[in-house]
Amino acid sequence: MKTRKRVPSSAPPLSEEEKNLFRQAVEGVKPLPHSGRVHAAAIPAPPLPLQSLRDEQAALSESLSDWVPPHDFQDEDSFLRPGLSRQILKQLRRGHWAVQDELDLHGHTSDEALSSLVAFLKRSRKRGLRCVRVIHGKGLRSKNREPVLKYKVRAWLSQREEILAYCEARPVDGGSGAMTVLLKA
Repeated sequence: MKTRKRVPSSAPPLSEEEKNLFRQAVEGVKPLPHSGRVHAAAIPAPPLPLQSLRDEQAALSESLSDWVPPHDFQDEDSFLRPGLSRQILKQLRRGHWAVQDELDLHGHTSDEALSSLVAFLKRSRKRGLRCVRVIHGKGLRSKNREPVLKYKVRAWLSQREEILAYCEARPVDGGSGAMTVLLKA
């Protein structure tokens, strides 16, 4: 029979009278017969490959190009994955889908914005969200008062497989300073 290791207790020690009362209470008690079952030790959870996850995140961020085609996104305020009905884009513009979460990129550098966007999209997909808003700003405080992030965000979104469509947000939702994005189910 194995002896169990005594765990130090912060409770005061039992008096002789309490010990005698316990012995009287358990007098005549017999141990249960051995069932023959073997109790396996709990299997520890596999270790999380944190470095691999960081490497994948870095590779994903690097895979999204910062290059913006000269005229592809300058005039386009929307994107629709090839093969999908134009009706989807029409519904997205009209607010058919409720925006379930949003990311505000005001004040971010391009690198910070890209990292935040990738993380936000990943979290949104994990949570099963379908429609999100990305606020990139109108560029009113940037150099030359140009919306730098606006065109970069459009380029980044169009490169991601989980993006079905996006369009400029409705005026009440941020207008030209935000994008409404439809994600794969």
